[in-house]
Amino acid sequence: MKLAPLCVLVAAVAGVAAGELAPPERAYKILMLLPVSSRSHRNVFMPLAEALADRGHEIVMLTNHPKSSNHPNIHEVTHGVSHFKEDKVNMFDYMNSLTGCFQMLADMLPAIARDLYKDTLVKELYERRKSFDLFIVDHALNEMMYPFVHEAPFITLTTPGFDYRQSAVLGNVFHPGYVPNHMTDYPSPYSFWHRLRNTITHIGIAIYWRLWVNIPRVQKEISAQFPELPPLLDLERNMSLALMNTHFSIGIPLPLLPSQVEVGGMHCRPARPLPQEVESWILGAGTAGVIYFNLGSLVIGTHLPVQYRKVLVEAFRRLPQRVLWKFEGELEDLPENVMISKWLSQQDILGHDNVKVFITHCGLLSLQEAIYHATPLLALPIFSDQPRNAMVVKKNELGHFLLWEELTVDLVVDSLTDIINNPKYKENVMRMSTGMRDQPTSPRDRAVFWTEYVIRHRGAPQLRSPAAQLSWVEFLMLDVLLLLHLALFLLVFILRRIFRVIAAKALGSGINKMKKE
Repeated sequence: MKLAPLCVLVAAVAGVAAGELAPPERAYKILMLLPVSSRSHRNVFMPLAEALADRGHEIVMLTNHPKSSNHPNIHEVTHGVSHFKEDKVNMFDYMNSLTGCFQMLADMLPAIARDLYKDTLVKELYERRKSFDLFIVDHALNEMMYPFVHEAPFITLTTPGFDYRQSAVLGNVFHPGYVPNHMTDYPSPYSFWHRLRNTITHIGIAIYWRLWVNIPRVQKEISAQFPELPPLLDLERNMSLALMNTHFSIGIPLPLLPSQVEVGGMHCRPARPLPQEVESWILGAGTAGVIYFNLGSLVIGTHLPVQYRKVLVEAFRRLPQRVLWKFEGELEDLPENVMISKWLSQQDILGHDNVKVFITHCGLLSLQEAIYHATPLLALPIFSDQPRNAMVVKKNELGHFLLWEELTVDLVVDSLTDIINNPKYKENVMRMSTGMRDQPTSPRDRAVFWTEYVIRHRGAPQLRSPAAQLSWVEFLMLDVLLLLHLALFLLVFILRRIFRVIAAKALGSGINKMKKE
């Protein structure tokens, strides 16, 4: 090893020991690939992009959203493929669907894979891919990006938290006896039926998404354009590291590999001053306080079904609190205690002392922000992982978890009144917030360190578990178990034959003796 890189490694180790990040050996070029993503996914990437850019690295981000950062070291490339538009999709249409929004995505993603590499900006990036030191891929929905990472170091950012399918690829199979699936969770400890349902869901989603519907269809489109490329699932196995948007303090403790690093809450930050109009509205609520209502970036206010809208408006009318509601559009017969706005600075509102409850769809980022700012929740999940996240609220008594189809005016009023008046919810969320904040290093610094670590160590093969190279037969020891069963069967068979011979001889001797007598 040359002296300069050695000095950099020594400095890096010393910096970590001192609780600080050492300066990088040089400015790296990093390409972040999230061409199919929601705004919330981008909000997970951006803190890492800005932290790396602050250290002098050049960051290029391929996204499906307009430019949002003014950092001189961040260059956002917005592709022109328009198959996935958030404002065109009504997530309430998929609320009671057996496959959630999986079928909609399974129809959409192959078309994106077909057209994405025809986009001029994407083609230019692909042609100069070898100039980058590292690729960071949004692991959810972006398998069509794996041609970029062929024979190159890459890591994934697991925006929905943990993914048991991705963990299995790294060689760490999560146990379905206690690890929830993508879409739901159950009361702990799981009953027999819960363990059975969870196991079936674990296996079913993996087969449906990776082996039956999505990946084969995306693979077909990619193979048509890159016929010499190895299969996408083989390329995925070369992943060096997974940065997981989760933390044991707000989820469940999981046995993780060195290649799985928890960076949950990386986007969370202290509250900043609010615009004067919003600040005055919140303070004007007095001791009764304010209820904040936001269903996230994927749910447009006008998509909220009319029957639910009427229930919520009438419930808010009966409350002594003021309500601050993120709603795109107009609302008729709005109570005087309700203020609507098409955009609100969520973390600055959640961090305000006079905000009592957060009514949320329970997207993972919203859940993390509420816990970080110690705000109790009323969870109204809609689709995907939101019911699973809402179970965190229920299990830890951070608030209430309600189903849309069961909503009534009285139920909403009673639930909000209980959350505000019963101190246990605030105490529980404050305790969890303390655990979330109590870390030796910030999630952002941890993500930066491991990102640079993979570059410094040229893909960091030392992080990879040998289990990742095993087939399912080898991992589950099915061949060994089969051999042991055959050996046992053979042993039993031989012993039975021996006992039969011995018994026959003993019986024969007895008969002969009786004849002689």
